Amino acid sequence: MEKVIIIKYGELSTKSDNINFFIKTLKNNIEKKLSGISFKISYDIGRMIIYTDNIDMVLNKLKEVFGIHEIMVGYIFKDKSIEKIEENILALIKNIDFNTFRVTTKRSDKHYEINSIDFSKIVGAYILKNTDNKKVKIEGADLEIFVEIRINEILVYFDGIKGLGGYPVSTLGKGLLMLSGGIDSPVAGFLAIKRGIRLEAIYFDSPPHTSKMALEKVKDLAKVLAKYNNNEVKIHIINFTHIQEEIIKNIPNYYLITIMRRFMYQISAVIASRINAHVIINGESVGQVASQTLQSMEVINESIKKPVLRPVCCLDKLEIIDIAKKIGTYDISILPYEDCCTIFVPKHPVIHPNLKTALEYEKLIDKNELIYNAIKNETIININSNNKEYQDLL
Repeated sequence: MEKVIIIKYGELSTKSDNINFFIKTLKNNIEKKLSGISFKISYDIGRMIIYTDNIDMVLNKLKEVFGIHEIMVGYIFKDKSIEKIEENILALIKNIDFNTFRVTTKRSDKHYEINSIDFSKIVGAYILKNTDNKKVKIEGADLEIFVEIRINEILVYFDGIKGLGGYPVSTLGKGLLMLSGGIDSPVAGFLAIKRGIRLEAIYFDSPPHTSKMALEKVKDLAKVLAKYNNNEVKIHIINFTHIQEEIIKNIPNYYLITIMRRFMYQISAVIASRINAHVIINGESVGQVASQTLQSMEVINESIKKPVLRPVCCLDKLEIIDIAKKIGTYDISILPYEDCCTIFVPKHPVIHPNLKTALEYEKLIDKNELIYNAIKNETIININSNNKEYQDLL
């Protein structure tokens, strides 16, 4: 008997024209995730099988891979005689707690002497005869036993573990995440990765107004996201201090957030174009703060042509917090180290800004020079989910 892991694709099966691209990308992503572990992979358009001696370790890793609908542990038997199959299945289920069961058979070996329906009945009868107080139940059984009669072997497996779903990372291209130390932006990044977008991140640092711990917090958030993003997130760190100080010095207090966000968008758009990212992603949720009213979003968004995705825009705060807890970012996000988005928030920011007014205020500062210098002095750090970090030499 050989123990294997079976992967079912789920949503990928709807990609009829380019399903091979999606499956091959999933395979490549799994190989990256399992780096350092001994394994082999075989696959077709229906599912993938992983052969390894490190079943538990591989299962834990696969829970962090997008594009997987379901993960199951399976058992391969070379002896295809009905008597031996019955014995093997009975041995596998003896330690499983169940009252009702169902046997489902798929016969890809059409030369096998027993058809699928009869095979299921024979195995089911054998289980009933050799167990106590068990019953067959066609719908909603406690235990479903799947048997595949293949050309050279028998494959047996049971109900599986739910995977993350979504699309394999990078199948839909690259996006730039505006990553802050808050709760929302890491969740937005996670949801974008789920749709097949490979992330890089941009962080606006404002020393000495923000502490080194605020940057460390963002690195820790990136490290969590890296687990789902093919083990790595590259962070573009922008020193935003001079820009914020110029805005505070020259712009009326109630328009600070509007102008600051327009600057952030314009810098992000330049970085996104440089790295061939198709979209900018952020954690804005409609109505949550002054800069996230529809009118604010319109005025701020006007500053760039690059598309902006807001994966959490229609979720309430409790829904966002629930996802943050599930993916492991919540406890990091609530650490008390403020980022540049929170340290200079006025008491009464404008919630219905006017575009013409915003453009007039921007003329009061040397916008192009400030943006040029901020981008020229960016720092790039690669965050690896295996606790490795290194700074780009360029």
